[in-house]
Amino acid sequence: MESKAVVLIVGAGPSGIATAACLTHHSIPYVLLEREDCHNSLWKKGTYDRLVLHLAKEFCSLPYKPHPPNTPAFMSKECFVRYIDEYVSQFDINPRYHRSVESASYDNSEDKWRVEAKNTIEGKTEVYVAEFLVVATGENGEGYIPDVTGLDSFKGEIVHSKQYKSGLKYQDQDVLVVGCGNSGMEIAYDLSNFYSRPSIVVRGPFHVLTREAVHRGMSLMKYLPVHIVDALTVIHAAFFFGNLSKYGIHRPNIGPFFQKSLTGRSPVIDVGAIRKIKQGEIQVVPGIVRINEDSVEFMDGTERKFDAIVFATGYKSSANNWLKDYKYALNEEGMPKNLFPAHFKGEKGLYCAGLSKRGLFGVARDAETIADDINKSLSARNWKLYL
Repeated sequence: MESKAVVLIVGAGPSGIATAACLTHHSIPYVLLEREDCHNSLWKKGTYDRLVLHLAKEFCSLPYKPHPPNTPAFMSKECFVRYIDEYVSQFDINPRYHRSVESASYDNSEDKWRVEAKNTIEGKTEVYVAEFLVVATGENGEGYIPDVTGLDSFKGEIVHSKQYKSGLKYQDQDVLVVGCGNSGMEIAYDLSNFYSRPSIVVRGPFHVLTREAVHRGMSLMKYLPVHIVDALTVIHAAFFFGNLSKYGIHRPNIGPFFQKSLTGRSPVIDVGAIRKIKQGEIQVVPGIVRINEDSVEFMDGTERKFDAIVFATGYKSSANNWLKDYKYALNEEGMPKNLFPAHFKGEKGLYCAGLSKRGLFGVARDAETIADDINKSLSARNWKLYL
């Protein structure tokens, strides 16, 4: 038996939830499928305990629901999870949980999307037919662990950052953190706070900024060109942190905000890790050559033993695992084929939300734009008669 939908959304994280709310704003019916047992599962289950949003609250709201004045400028994980729960309740969003989408393909004879999802509670396959399909599984669909020579031989614990909760279990252990982005630096800091001995792999240059500098820079970009904002921000970072090259941290040749727009890579927003690196409580090490059972060999020829390795090496899109006709909107890596700002829309009624590499601000923009575009398409065809 087939279930029919005007719009089918896959994924009940912030992207899918925001899209659902925006469709509701236009009175467009939808079905929202989620493979987990709750909405916003990555934030609820796949983030470490001490997480605080790196951007100020005005850049982290979803459509039609700004944060109230008493919300902290930089929200904790618990605060943001509560905000999403309230958002789901306010807009009466009711995802169908335990639906693992296995395939989605475009039926040219019917001009519809045919989606098969397994109901993991009942063990049955459900079929949905929809006019529009929104991929909202996001950039963080699957944790990525690189193929390191000898990784299978490692005798200690290996975890991805999404499995890491707290440094409490690693007390008095030597822990290697692979990945020097925001998650890696914050995990190294957390490990140090729990009296483990963390080392962090740094392979290339990156910007280190304060939260306040990022907030100020994003606000200034409303009035000044990016190269001026970048110049001011870099001067502030140099004054605040000093010369970090002697600690193994080098600054890129291009500015932080231009780099973000060009490559999608965010600057590291320091939460205290830099101070611990300067004090020697966190060791900076170069790239890994190979792993030898209980030790790691680095590119500078040194070799050290570790009890555990935490891979803060990011995520990758999982959309292409089930989206058979991804060519209508995505490339082979599961990311948009079209450049920003046209990234959100493909062909044949296929859309993608939350893949702009612009954080929650990009998620909100995608959701509004997708809903507006679908509404325009349906209005042109007098879609209520169609229903």
